[in-house]
Amino acid sequence: MTKLNEHNSNYIGNILRRNKRIASVGVSLNPIRPSFMVARWMSLRGYSIVPVNPVYAGQVMWGNTTRRNLMEVKQPIDMVQIFRKSEAVPEIVKEAVRALPGLKTIWMQIGVEHQEAADWAESQGVEVVQNLCPKMELQRFSGELGRYGINTGIVTSRLAPLEIR
Repeated sequence: MTKLNEHNSNYIGNILRRNKRIASVGVSLNPIRPSFMVARWMSLRGYSIVPVNPVYAGQVMWGNTTRRNLMEVKQPIDMVQIFRKSEAVPEIVKEAVRALPGLKTIWMQIGVEHQEAADWAESQGVEVVQNLCPKMELQRFSGELGRYGINTGIVTSRLAPLEIR
């Protein structure tokens, strides 16, 4: 099984290219929360974000109605992004695999990790990323982070955006 942070750039890039419909568990309507900023940024880059948070159930965010839980999500979902504490991950992962046929990826945000849940999801045929931010990874691939002086680990003679369509 893949261990925390053992992913290479090709693995991450492929996930970001083919996972366009994302259920974001724990997303907030508070614009200063990281979950709001990440979901909004990704929605502006062509990703369909389905918010999942019982506090905001029924409210519309980025063109999609916020769902109480993953069992209420009726549209196809490629990836579940988790903005919850690591202790909550096993229940979320099990619900995601049960409720979302065709699920390809579980993505745990920075600071969120649970190796046993990741191993179980992988045993069910679901790819897993732990302790990374998809927004930051997209910015790393596009060169946007490099423009701000952050070493992205990608060496190139020119900045070429990651093709995400």
